[in-house]
Amino acid sequence: MPCLNESRTVAACVRRAKEALSSLGIAGEVIVVDNGSTDDSAAVAAAAGARVICEPLRGYGNALRRGFDEAGGRYIIMADCDESYDLADLERFLLRLRGGADLVMGNRLRGEIKPGAMPWLHRWIGNPGLSWFLNLLFKTGVGDTHCGMRAFSREAYRKMGLKMPGMEMASEMVIKSSLAKLRVEEIPITLYPDGRDRRPHLRSFRDGWRHLRFMLMCSPVFLFILPGLLLTVAGLAAIPGALVAGYGVFTGPFGPNFMFTAALLSIVGSHLMIFGFLAKLYTHKIDPVFEDPRVSRLLSFFSLERGVLLGLGLIVLAACLGGPVLWHWLRTYSFPNPSPARWILASTLATLGVETVFTSFLVGILDLPRERIPRA
Repeated sequence: MPCLNESRTVAACVRRAKEALSSLGIAGEVIVVDNGSTDDSAAVAAAAGARVICEPLRGYGNALRRGFDEAGGRYIIMADCDESYDLADLERFLLRLRGGADLVMGNRLRGEIKPGAMPWLHRWIGNPGLSWFLNLLFKTGVGDTHCGMRAFSREAYRKMGLKMPGMEMASEMVIKSSLAKLRVEEIPITLYPDGRDRRPHLRSFRDGWRHLRFMLMCSPVFLFILPGLLLTVAGLAAIPGALVAGYGVFTGPFGPNFMFTAALLSIVGSHLMIFGFLAKLYTHKIDPVFEDPRVSRLLSFFSLERGVLLGLGLIVLAACLGGPVLWHWLRTYSFPNPSPARWILASTLATLGVETVFTSFLVGILDLPRERIPRA
């Protein structure tokens, strides 16, 4: 249990947890991680029978990970020490773990939320909305992704590789469990009004944003690649499409100004796709949980030389389209229709070609460790 100025409630939580362990005949311990309390929370917890550990690095995630690392049991159950969860209800979590689950999540939304236990904004917008968005990105199937009472095996904790320091660790655990192909189950639980006499540590918009940005950063495909691909294809298709349809003249609505805008959209889109690819490559390398077979297949095909050849091919195609336009301009100092549109398309392809060449070198630099290993 992470603890920050919980002297009012921590003793009762420790006693209930110890009573539950005793009644179930479980050899276990209750760990309270004091995260910089300015009251006597640590002393109160110790007097109630908890093993108290002090974690100087502030943050919900830092406190929990310290407790997980210090725990010596086969299974770990986490909960807040504000009396909002029923710590006598440990048996259902334990039975699921013994039945083969790697992570057991409490679900308050499918259980019961006592009057006054959760603000209206959190109950009907915040928690359902963030849970829906997380499942949209990662297909976890978890209905309450931010419940603070959950249980998991020590082996599952090792595979998750948790790193986040703050509240977003709740999302990190669900995301990484799904990516690591762990068996995740849910049980409905009851949420009670907390016993605090002060404001909770949770800040709705600040912590909600931390969860949201973490989800997006864990999904480069959704954040970068999909919108980038859409912009690139739409931008590149708009220019020849307007030409084939008979547009492209200065007096029409789909003239050079429209095509110039389409060119900018395609270049912006290509940047986003490059960002996404580099982000996937980076996460693929630094965290085994984020290893993606699609990235592995792409890297097995991709090489610096192939990327450079692709970029040079785009530059050559641009020269073929734009060369006659440039030659005509040098002879007559004019751009008859549809020359402006052809020039814009050629310039766009040349820009994308140059970007592809230099992106290939950047990927090659990031991939140097793999280059040292002889390929089959």
